[in-house]
Amino acid sequence: MSVYFVREPKGGFYMYFENTNLENLTADQELIESIMKKNGLECDGGWDYERMTFDKRFDTREGRYYLRVFAYAISGDVGAHDAILTLMKPALGKYYYPHGVEYGDDEVYPAHLVKKCEEILKKVKLDLDGFAIQTTNKNNLEPVKAR
Repeated sequence: MSVYFVREPKGGFYMYFENTNLENLTADQELIESIMKKNGLECDGGWDYERMTFDKRFDTREGRYYLRVFAYAISGDVGAHDAILTLMKPALGKYYYPHGVEYGDDEVYPAHLVKKCEEILKKVKLDLDGFAIQTTNKNNLEPVKAR
């Protein structure tokens, strides 16, 4: 697993986690919510009818940081809890009061925090492995056999 920075159109940088094998993983919303919660990632209001954001807060001596796992619905409705979600690349950002989470190019991400986030993401991946759905297209969902 590695990390890299990407400049976003809004001017900030996201620190993305690469090679987590979570990106494009698809599963039932209730299952993803349950596994994320088990691993300390909550979706407290971070959703609309097509997307969800799962956060884990870290308070360190260097500041407050959030590990974020983004997801979007390929079918169903997030508000009705009947969606099939696809995960996107996880990111790490630093919180600044009163502005919120920033992903600036001058952010410093402590090595111990990055390592902890990588461990959490590995656990999420292991928990989801047996339940993921492989999609060839958005209308044809096929279960993936557990490895």
